[in-house]
This record gives sequence, C-alpha cells and structure tokens, in this order.
Amino acid sequence: MRRPQLSQLVAALVGGLIAAGALVAVGFRRGGSPARTVIDELPVGAPGSSGFSPQRIYARDAAGVVYVVAKVVEETTSPFDPFPTRQSGSETGSGFIIGSDGTILTNAHVIDGAVRITVELANGTVLPATVIGKDPDDDLALIKIDPSGQTLDVLPLGNSSSVAVGDPTVAIGNPFGLQRTLTTGVVSALAREIQAPNGFTVGNVIQTDAPINPGNSGGPLINAAGQVIGINSQIQTAGSSGSIGIGFAIPINTARFVIPQLEQHGKVIEGYLGVATTSVTPALASLDLGASSGALIESVASGSPAARAGLRASTRTVTLADGVTQLKVGGDIVVSIDGHAVRSDQGLESAIIRQAPGTTVTLGIVRGRRRRSVTLTLGTRPESMSAAG
Repeated sequence: MRRPQLSQLVAALVGGLIAAGALVAVGFRRGGSPARTVIDELPVGAPGSSGFSPQRIYARDAAGVVYVVAKVVEETTSPFDPFPTRQSGSETGSGFIIGSDGTILTNAHVIDGAVRITVELANGTVLPATVIGKDPDDDLALIKIDPSGQTLDVLPLGNSSSVAVGDPTVAIGNPFGLQRTLTTGVVSALAREIQAPNGFTVGNVIQTDAPINPGNSGGPLINAAGQVIGINSQIQTAGSSGSIGIGFAIPINTARFVIPQLEQHGKVIEGYLGVATTSVTPALASLDLGASSGALIESVASGSPAARAGLRASTRTVTLADGVTQLKVGGDIVVSIDGHAVRSDQGLESAIIRQAPGTTVTLGIVRGRRRRSVTLTLGTRPESMSAAG
C-alpha cells in the first residue's frame, strides 16, 4: 500500500545533493578525507542539565557504529560509442551492529548497486560484508560480517513509539568520511513522511535538528538513555551541501518489523492495496465530508486490488477559506479495516503492510457522506512505485 510522496520534498539521488530545498539521501562519495574521530561541541541550549550526557553515550555506543564502504560499478552509454563504459567508485555511509553474530543495520541506499562491501570497525579492522536482505521501501538493509576474533559492541534498540518532540538526540556516523562523529540535538517533529529511493513513502519518520550530513546515512539516532530510536537517512537542504538542521531518521520500530523478514526472505513481503491517500485533517473535516478522521483516497493505481474492488479516488479540488490551500476531495474515505478504526493515512498504511498478500480484508469507507463496507483481497507490494501503476 506504499504510496508516492505527496509533500513538496524532492527525492534525492543516492550519494548526491540536488536542488535547493530538496530532500536528499545522505550517502557520500568517498574522497581523500582522512578518517578521524570528532566529537562536536554540545550546542548552546541543548539539554545538558537533566542527565543527558553525550560524552557517556559516545563512550558506550560509538564502538558499535561502523564505517560502510560499498564499491559500485556503473555503466554509462554515449550516442558516439556503441559499447557501454564501466566506471567504478565507492559510496560510503554508516551502520551499526545489532547482533553479536555480526549483523549490521544500515540504509538500503548506502549499499545499492554494490559489487563489494567492506565494514571498518572502531578498532580499525576492515572486514568484508555480505548482504542479508534489503527493504528499499523503508530504505533499510541488513549486512553481516564474520565476527570471528572480534569483540563486537551491540547497540541497544529503543522504542520509537515513546519518542516525544523535544527529547534529546545523539547522532553518530561518518559524515564526509570523518569516522564516528557525534552531533547532538532534539527530536524536532514526529510522523513526518519522506520518499524512499524507489519512490514509495516512508511514514512515521522522526525529524531531528542533530546535524546530519552526507556519510551519516545508516547511522543510529540515539536517545538520552543510549538506545537507538532511528536510522539516519535523509536531510532537507536549502541549496547547501550539508545540514541546515532538518534531518530524518527511519523509526527503529519500523526496522524491528522489517528485520525478521529480511533475515528469513532477504526482502519484505507486504500486503498491497494500491491507493494514494491523505489524512482527513480538521481543515478537510470542516468541508463536511462525512468523516472527522480517516484516510482520503486521492488516487487509485490501475489494476490494483483497490481498483478491482471499485474504490474511488478524489474527483475535484477545493480551495479553503484562506484562498491559498488547495485540497483534493470527493474520494472514498477509509475509516476502518476489519473493524479497527483508521484515523490517518499512515494508520491505513501500517495496517495494510502488516498483512500478508492474499489476505482478505474489509474496509469501512465513507462515500458521499454515506458509510459502507468493501471487502477485497490484498496483492503483493510491487518492487517500485513505477511498477505500482
């Protein structure tokens, strides 16, 4: 049921920085910068008087953060040369150890297209890594090293559902190749949406003002207790090549759901509905649509389970009283699934992707202010948004 990003943020190419105001994945093309440990000074106004100690967190967790180097071979074609040209390079990023067996969590875009992956531990040991599985929809990947002869520092995982705006955060990673750099900040917003490299939307994302830069991708976002609450993935830019204080981390609870499937199948097998939705906000509800909350269907993918079941998309655009805000209305509003209330677009998404393909579900919908039920069979999540139709 993953849907295309509907906000004004723009997806980034892996390892690249694009136009002003864009959302970018924070992988990094390796250059000649020397690797060294850097601890940024605690920003003025950061919570340092209530038990929050970046120094203690760094001392305990930094050794569990690894430096990931992915050798990538790209083929380019030219109208003047009938044969493709192969070019090799290295994409670098971060990861962190989640198992004493050598299992490491990182971003999928850090290792995308890699023909060889190496991991450098805190003690300087460089080891080859193999891919266990990738989930491009959530921009997550599991890789593994042979732990023989190594003492691995496993990072404790927290609960991203208990995170609140204003909570202190620590990011540890390898920005611009500067290994195990620490930056601090706070959780600046919750329930954000970002666009994964394959075009699908990642929901419930944590926003932080802890400085995150190219090379931080795949590194941990850590709470005051030293537990991982997210995986740093993207930044919002304003024409600069680095952080302006808006970074995004995939919530660790998303990873908790994904990891067992990656370990078992090498990929995530999720249910698929085939709709793009938006939450029914108070502004939408004020238009007397028949529902005060839920997921308003804005578009329906051709040939999808939703299309076969006759679900309807928004048919017209309205302008609110402010004369500026435009909203699409007229589509079905999903208010429940199998009797459980759906209060937002992310609520619908979470409910669908946790169902196995082939599962029959009953959706409660509001159509033209009248409530009705629609029963349908979920499909299998496509590999990319373009394949979703």
